[in-house]
Amino acid sequence: MKSASHSPEPALAWFCVRSQLKREHIAARHLRQMEGVEVVLPRIRFRRGTRQGTVWVTEALFPNYLFARFNWRESLRRVHHAPGVAGVVHFGNRWPTIPDAVIEDLRQLIGAEELHEIPHEFQPGETVRIAGGSFHGLEAVVQRAMPGRQRVAVLLEFLGRQTAVEIAAVSLVRRGSERARIL
Repeated sequence: MKSASHSPEPALAWFCVRSQLKREHIAARHLRQMEGVEVVLPRIRFRRGTRQGTVWVTEALFPNYLFARFNWRESLRRVHHAPGVAGVVHFGNRWPTIPDAVIEDLRQLIGAEELHEIPHEFQPGETVRIAGGSFHGLEAVVQRAMPGRQRVAVLLEFLGRQTAVEIAAVSLVRRGSERARIL
């Protein structure tokens, strides 16, 4: 990242904007309505297990952060006070800028819709958690995926022994952080 001093050149530059908690989409919407401000809000979509089963979840790739390109001298105050914005990232009187190439790489990764869907295919040997149904909350190991039937054969420990069971793919959730997979 480059760093702009208290009075950077009056050219357009990309800045990291901190949003209010879980308000990235609100900040992005308001900033996009401002003249001379371009916004990138990378998001991911993935399945998450709940007590009612698995649901699709969409959230910011970088929680509480988005990127905005604007003229620092002309628009800093407007951007800083936009609804949903907590501030523009700065360190004392230094306002770091993000190179255009970094934003372009990010755009290529997430696509024009700014949304990257994390695939839900399971691989043999992968550890999963069952969401919903009789086995809710149990961990299992994938034996084989049956995409045509939208089912997965898993091996789980049940009643003191290992048992092979076929479960609907939508009832399984990968163990670990979804965000870490894309980063």
